Order: sequence, then structure tokens, then C-alpha cells
Amino acid sequence: MAAWWSFRCLWLYYILGQFNVLYVRTDWPSLNTSNIQLLSLLYDTPGGSGPLITYVHGFAMFKSAIILAQRYNITIEGQFIGSQSVSTDGIIMDVLQSTCQITSTANIVGIVGPRLSRESQIIAPFAAKIGIPVISHDSTTPALSDKTAYPTFYRTVPADDTAALAIGQLFIRLNWTSCVVIYQNDAFGQGFEQAISDVFNNYNLTIAETIMFDIATLHIRGDLKSLLINNPTRIVLLWAQEDYATMILQSALDLGVLGPSFTWILSAEVEVSSFDPQWYPNLIGMFTMEAVVGNVINAPINTTLLNDAYNIWQMYEPESFPGSTNVDYTALFAFDATWTLIQSLAQLCSTVSTNDSSSCISFTNDTFCFNKQFLNTDNLLNIINSNTFLGVTGPIQFSANTTNRVNGTYFILKNVQSASNNLQYVPVMSWSNSQIWTLYTSTSVILWPGNTLTLPSDSASASGVTFRIAIYEVTPFTIVTQTTDSFGNITTTYTGYMPDLIN
Repeated sequence: MAAWWSFRCLWLYYILGQFNVLYVRTDWPSLNTSNIQLLSLLYDTPGGSGPLITYVHGFAMFKSAIILAQRYNITIEGQFIGSQSVSTDGIIMDVLQSTCQITSTANIVGIVGPRLSRESQIIAPFAAKIGIPVISHDSTTPALSDKTAYPTFYRTVPADDTAALAIGQLFIRLNWTSCVVIYQNDAFGQGFEQAISDVFNNYNLTIAETIMFDIATLHIRGDLKSLLINNPTRIVLLWAQEDYATMILQSALDLGVLGPSFTWILSAEVEVSSFDPQWYPNLIGMFTMEAVVGNVINAPINTTLLNDAYNIWQMYEPESFPGSTNVDYTALFAFDATWTLIQSLAQLCSTVSTNDSSSCISFTNDTFCFNKQFLNTDNLLNIINSNTFLGVTGPIQFSANTTNRVNGTYFILKNVQSASNNLQYVPVMSWSNSQIWTLYTSTSVILWPGNTLTLPSDSASASGVTFRIAIYEVTPFTIVTQTTDSFGNITTTYTGYMPDLIN
């Protein structure tokens, strides 16, 4: 009865908001005329001054994959694969509403996205119910690795338990033993907090403090300055999406708890140019650790496929193309997610036996999204689990046991350094599932907070700090003796337990 009531509530929510879907508007050709479509769910900052780079690039690579399949003459029962796109706002009921509306009226055979883990945790069960695959390009919470809970979910981006492992190995290499973790209070942040705790326990490392950023109030829970200043460690891990990370960093700058006293490692690359130039010296020495594509660390990728996709992007939206070396990595993960679905659907319809009255792309005849059912789910999932190909991010391969890709996992550590009158991110170290941290190149140089080449300790330092210490003149703890020489000069000496302790 409770489940039936839940579905009725969701249906009411859908009815009330069905006209509020945020469709993407660009100069790209319309691709929603086909009877076989893929849906992209891409996050954009709600109410921002402009779209996020990750959104613009992700949308362009999704559309490029759809058009490229048409250029390659990939068809399903004589039809090209079409697409629809929705920009999400991080509110899980909004993304569910939009997805329900579109899947009710169109034959959506696969979903690319969502980007946010909290959105994926609601979309993945919905997709499993109607039997279509979801391949996320940026949802990293380890909870989504559970194939039993999310049987039709996959992701092309590494999960955060792998990121936590890489961070633990980085601490071992740098001889750091402790840190403070700041995380946003959703599936993404909480999943990482648990993963990094597990890794640190295994490596006998210490998380000295965990600090929560509330995404509802957009504030740190507690006094950030006192939480950091009064902590013995000076290494801070910040696990928050870029819009939240920017807010947190600005607070840290205002409170004086960034460089040069603290070393920060971020999960997202924020726009350092968005900060006032007066703060640039404090940002030098900050790091980001990002999942990257294979060619960044000289691993193989499908350059032909990548160049063809870039050519399509430049044809339809040249003003947003940043150059081949500046495309956001999550956009490339989105392309491989899309291409996985395209290839698997094409193979499904070339191998599944059908008769004259049925189609390999068949749904039950129901217009309510929760009752609609794709009829070839098992065959399609078996193909996704068995397919392997070289994508634009590296080798793409999945299995029936986990939602994560089997290999092709790479991270780089970027270092904020000064460049003329500006700041830039410079790759300094790399990591893969076959090789732990190494210098990015043989000539890579790391600038630490304070614009120094000296590796900082993870502990608070008294170097350069002036202490004022009050002591009581009580025998035998402190004995004050004054002597006068023949010239009348008075010399004061302090003896006893307290002066000895201070010395």
C-alpha cells in the first residue's frame, strides 16, 4: 500500500510540473524526430550568470556523438538514433519529473548522465524499473557501484573509492599522515567521506576533522576558521562540486585559512580567475585531483573518433569549442557513455531474433512513465557487459558484477602556479590503476603554498611565529633574580621549572 501511495504522489508531482522541463536551446540540428532516442541529463548551475563549462562541453559532445552515428550510417531498423536533452538543477524531484515526462511520450532507450550522484541515485532505480540503461559521465559516489541495487546503471568516470585510494597513496608518497576533510552533504560528498575514511584506516592515516558544507543553506556547519586554526593538521581535502567549492574557497580566503599556512586539495577545478587578484598569492600551491582521459598520461585513445566528434562540434557551435586541449574531461566521459549506448543498440538489433510483428526496440503500450517497460532489457545489458572498444577516454569495458568500467582509470594532480599576472593549473603528477603516483613529466616542478619549492609538513608549524608567554613568579616554578653590576646596569634572570620548560 505504501509503495502504491508513493507512485500516486510521484504521478501527481509529474502532472503538476510537466510543463517545466528545461530544454536545451542551441543552434544544433533537431534530433528528436526519430522513434528511437537517447536522453542526456546534464547539470547546470541554477540561476547562474552563465552556463557551466562542464554543461556546455558535455552537451556538445553528446550531440556530436548522436550526429556522428548518423554520419557513420549507424541505424536501428532503418532509423537513425535521435536524442533529447534536459538541463538539471540538482533538485532530485525536478530531474525525476523531467525524465518521467520525456520517457512517457518518447521511446527513450538509454540515458546519458546524470552528472550529480544525488540525481543518479533517483534516476538509476527509475531506469531499472522501466528496463533502460543509464550511463553516467560524472556520478562518482561509491554507493552507485552496487550492481544489485542499480542493475541498469553504468559509469565511464572512476568512482570515488578509487579516488580515495589514489589520495591515500599520495599521502604515503609525501609522508603526510593526517588531514581535514570538507565535504558537501549529499551522496557525492558523503560517499567520498566514507571512502576516504576507509582508505585512511587501511593506511594508518588520520582524518583529524570532518567539516560539512550544507548545500541547502550554502554555509559551512560550524566556524571554519576555528575548526582549521585549532587543528594540528595543515592539509585540507575539499570534496565539493565546483560552484560550492568556489564559495568555500572564498570563505577560506576571507578567514585566512588557505595558503601559505594550509595546503588544499580539491576534487574540482574552480575558475581561479573568478577571485580578486589580491588573493592570488594565497591560491598558489593549491591542488586539484581530477579523473582524466588516457591521452593526458600517454595512454591509448581513439583519436579518429575524437577528431570526428570535434569536427562536428566546430561545425555546429564553433564559438563554444575551446580547442582540443581544453575540452572538459567530463564531456569526453559523456561522449563515451553515449557511444557505448549507440554501439550496444546497433548490435542488439543486428543479433536479436525478431518476427514481422515485433521490433528489437519495443516497449509496452503504456503512457505512464512508471508503467512503461522496455522489452529487450536483458539482451541489451548483456551486450553492454560484453562489449569492448577503444573510446575517446581510453578502453571501455564493463562487467556484470559492477557498474564501474573495468580499466582506463587515470588521475592527475594539478598545481596552481603563477603565470605573468595570472594563475594557471599545471599538471605535476599522474596516477593510473596500473601505476601509482609519478611526476607528470621528468621536469615537472611543484610550487607549494607560499610560492616555495619546499614540501610542507602536514602539521602546524611554529616557524616564524612570535609567542607571548605569561608566567607566574612563584618559587620554585619561576624565580626572578636581579643583579646590578659596577656600572649600575640591572640584569634580570629567570630560573625555575617554568623557564626550563619554555627553553
